Amino acid sequence: MPATPTTPLPPTWFVRGGWWFVVHVGSLGILAAVPFTHAAVRSRRIGHAVLAGVVLVMTMLAFLLVGTAEHDAAGHVVGFAAHLGGTLFGLILLAGLVGLVVVRAQVYDPRPPRPPARAIQPAHARALAARARRDEARRLVVADPLLARELRIGRPDLAPKYDDGGLVDLNAAPARVVAAVCGIDPVQAVRIVQARQAAGRFAAVDDVFAWADLPIGLWDQVRDRAVVL
Repeated sequence: MPATPTTPLPPTWFVRGGWWFVVHVGSLGILAAVPFTHAAVRSRRIGHAVLAGVVLVMTMLAFLLVGTAEHDAAGHVVGFAAHLGGTLFGLILLAGLVGLVVVRAQVYDPRPPRPPARAIQPAHARALAARARRDEARRLVVADPLLARELRIGRPDLAPKYDDGGLVDLNAAPARVVAAVCGIDPVQAVRIVQARQAAGRFAAVDDVFAWADLPIGLWDQVRDRAVVL
């Protein structure tokens, strides 16, 4: 009878860097360089190797300070070197705990790399830039209509002095220009001009839809390119 395949158990917390904390706290920070060195070997990161080296140097320096410190009559180490060495041991213990938390996350729970940003194609970039210029031109029409007329916004047939991103003035442009800029059938453009003559002028772009009876499918297309002055 074939053996039933078994699913291997996932690694425990202890195996996934948990033993680092046991070694670090159990040795009161004296063996702090051991887990940091293991992290550097496992991750192969220069930063982890440098950190392990710094911890090792600090530990050796603390031992050197305590070992060369003066002793009192009872045999206890005293003096500035002793206090500095003890402080260094405490710093290794506390800062090492924080460092192990950060390094463990980097070694055993690394964040997935960000997907590379998709480059915007030139045609896409030009279309977005033109849309931004149209929005800017519309704001200028509202804020200063006289200047907008002087700059010939919406009048590509009059050699405009301002790049409006591709707008057409429904109150002044001829039918052929309306058709070309809005991308609509010339018959529908003629209908817009006839509606303009009947209405006198359009107060807003949306007025053309009521007067010219354009198909609703063209409304957004006309809105994107139309302006009224």
